[in-house]
Amino acid sequence: MSDQELRKEAHDLDVTVWVGKHGIDSVVDELADQLDDRKLVKVKFLRAARGGTSTDELADELADAVGADLIETRGTPAVLH
Repeated sequence: MSDQELRKEAHDLDVTVWVGKHGIDSVVDELADQLDDRKLVKVKFLRAARGGTSTDELADELADAVGADLIETRGTPAVLH
């Protein structure tokens, strides 16, 4: 599937992973499990997680940590494939 098709499919997804003050390390295992079961997972980065970094930077780090592709970030949520 193309990135555009994945973005369309991700539009109606609910957030299933929240990254908070404990950072991305605390959600890596859960996200990996969800990606095994689903094609797309929407992750929301709460204000406490972002600190001085952007959502894009955190989403890139998280995607690398689980070996996933970052489809898009829009505001505070990101979609991984």
